Amino acid sequence: MISYILRRMAAAVILLLVVTAVTFAIFFVLPRFAGQTADSLAQQYIGKNPSAADIAAVKQNLGLDQPLYAQFWHFIKGIVVGATYDIGPTTAHCDAPCFGYSFKTHQAVWPELTSRIPVTASLAAGAAVLWLVSGVTAGVVSALKPRSFLDRTFMGIALAGVSLPMFFTGNLALLLFTFQWPIFGQTYVPITENPAEWANTLFPAWCSLALLYSAIYARLTRSGMLETMNEDYIRTARAKGLRESKVVVRHGLRAALTPIITIFGMDLGLLLGGAVITEYVFSLPGIGQYAVQGITDNDLPKILGVTLIAALFVVIANLLVDLLYAAADPRVRLS
Repeated sequence: MISYILRRMAAAVILLLVVTAVTFAIFFVLPRFAGQTADSLAQQYIGKNPSAADIAAVKQNLGLDQPLYAQFWHFIKGIVVGATYDIGPTTAHCDAPCFGYSFKTHQAVWPELTSRIPVTASLAAGAAVLWLVSGVTAGVVSALKPRSFLDRTFMGIALAGVSLPMFFTGNLALLLFTFQWPIFGQTYVPITENPAEWANTLFPAWCSLALLYSAIYARLTRSGMLETMNEDYIRTARAKGLRESKVVVRHGLRAALTPIITIFGMDLGLLLGGAVITEYVFSLPGIGQYAVQGITDNDLPKILGVTLIAALFVVIANLLVDLLYAAADPRVRLS
């Protein structure tokens, strides 16, 4: 088991390095192939009608006048040990891990990201609990009673959940339960200040997000359970006199958990990287809203920081999925 964990952790570190290199290439190498030069990239940070001195200053601040390998080395070095940026008459130091420095807001990206991570984590955690419990429960019930009224009802709700986009269900929830019937709050409250208000504010966002994801989990669980409940070992367990609940949970559901674990790890990792539409609809000051601000302001360091933190969460989620595989199925440890 220890060797399995070490192998997966080493693979996760290598994957992070590869993702960092690819992310850097997307933002700094691909624009060169599209015909952009260092001057045109620097001009995006200044505005209309910039002077040659302004362009030269931005090029020097961002290191755009250096070779690409030097830029990548400084980027990795900044993440590990920090970086110092020349902002004119003074210098600004970005402590490690330095995910970049915004020359438009004159703030380091990492502290802004860390201040927004609790908001996105709160949104992702609450929605994940709701969609996992409701989706798996609906899928199990539908599989045990196929073509029944409950099966058709749950699968109909699942079809509606998959079909309706977040900007529709989210705005509908806001219209009904925040403005027309003011049951829930509008302004995000940190859990450290008031846990009840924190949950009250996030509950509409949780339900809107869970409706989308629980539909996928319900259909996936139903499909897996229908397949596993007809296996020979299920009939053997029933013939041995085990209770039906134990047969369903310990033997049927456990065998159907592998694809659920896979998709849950990926979904949770992506959400932690920023639920852009949900945070925008519900005005939550999380990573997704930060990414929208970076795109709107054409602030490259913000976009780059969000991309890297999202990739980090996805890689960590994949690592946890691999470890959960080993716990759910001992045969995985030998692979």
